[in-house]
Amino acid sequence: MIQSGRAARRQTMRAIRPRRSPAAMLLAIAWAGAMAVLWLWWQNTSAVQMNTAEWLIGAGRITGLLGGYMIALVVLQMARVPALERGVGSDRATRWHAMSGRYAISLVVAHVVLTIWGYAVQADTGLVEQSVTVVVDFPEMIKATIGTALLLVVGFVSAGAVRRRMHYETWYYLHLLTYVAVYLTFWHQLATGSEFVANPTARTVWYVLYGTVGALLFWYRILAPVRLNLWHRMRVESVVDEAPGVVSVLITGRRLHRLGAEAGHFFRWRFLTKGLRWSANPYSLSAPPRPDLMRITVKAAGNHSTALSRLEPGTRVWAEGPYGAMTAGRRSRNKVLLIAGGAGITPLRALFETLPGGPGDLTLLYRAGRTEDLALWSELREIAQMRDAKLMYAVNGPDGSRPEITTERLKEVLPDIDQHDVYLCGPPGLAEESYHALREAGVPSRRIHHESFEM
Repeated sequence: MIQSGRAARRQTMRAIRPRRSPAAMLLAIAWAGAMAVLWLWWQNTSAVQMNTAEWLIGAGRITGLLGGYMIALVVLQMARVPALERGVGSDRATRWHAMSGRYAISLVVAHVVLTIWGYAVQADTGLVEQSVTVVVDFPEMIKATIGTALLLVVGFVSAGAVRRRMHYETWYYLHLLTYVAVYLTFWHQLATGSEFVANPTARTVWYVLYGTVGALLFWYRILAPVRLNLWHRMRVESVVDEAPGVVSVLITGRRLHRLGAEAGHFFRWRFLTKGLRWSANPYSLSAPPRPDLMRITVKAAGNHSTALSRLEPGTRVWAEGPYGAMTAGRRSRNKVLLIAGGAGITPLRALFETLPGGPGDLTLLYRAGRTEDLALWSELREIAQMRDAKLMYAVNGPDGSRPEITTERLKEVLPDIDQHDVYLCGPPGLAEESYHALREAGVPSRRIHHESFEM
């Protein structure tokens, strides 16, 4: 078993200090920003005209301003700022990004349609003729048109049905076109937006908004990872088979305990070898980090994860992180239940070793298809014996029948289940099944801690 070093244990075996998620505060700030954008439109509108053309143009101005604001939020949510990635969780930040992207594209499309329609009514011309006039004659509009087209491409490839048919690397690099689109559309906002043309204060605020977002993106997506990898110099030490299709990758480096990683965290890993150097995938730590060693445990589920079994010792590693909110800091009760399914055992194995607790406080339930699929089982038994913790597993029957996780079974195993915090990690089906059973058993949603890497 990979035993944690003293420094790592001092970091993770600390007193329980529940950290509140900043999600509500961040959402309130985002909404306040949207209200400020609407106030900017109102301040620059002397009177609301009743004719059709003015109504359409006014609606176009509102949707344009809100679209520009949402685009800034979309880029911010791509910046991997720790307050999002560790505070609210990467999965929630990803959902926010996807939702904000849909809103941004919808607002931009509405802005284009409403504005051109309004100008066409005002000039008594056709929509096609007016579209050509706007693109050709208005300042910065050719760049804005190209940028809008790129935003539509990104939105199309990010739609679920399309995304699932694409290789992750293809989708990822097409997704980077968002930055080009933002750059191309930004200048049009200042050149043609009536809120900015005659209002130096508004222009300054818009520059500050986009400049701050750009600075955060540059710091956390470029400078911070470069600094991390130059300092810690990580390499593959060895690859160990754990179960059919499951391997552990041991990674060495300098002063790894200073990364600030905890049990439950994950990194985005890029292995600098043929076939892997152009993709970075998220894998959780499967043991508490030591000053000279970290470990991830990966189940073969695609080209990238399957190729990890062929890594050679000495392969250079490029990592970004740590990320994730499913750590000991979320805990609020003495007793904890951990429910793992398949490869979801990875972060929970690290938490099982390090979560503060006395005899009988910790319980781990491991769901797998077969007993031979119970990766890291010998380590889990050793931890359970060392910590006087409960360890259980549920596997399919000889006939393939699948044991369900129900409210009744949870209460049978843990009569005081409603007094537990629960950490949940596994496939979507298991997560949904377990969540509903836990809620029916009286566990509040705020005490069910779950993160998903599903795209």
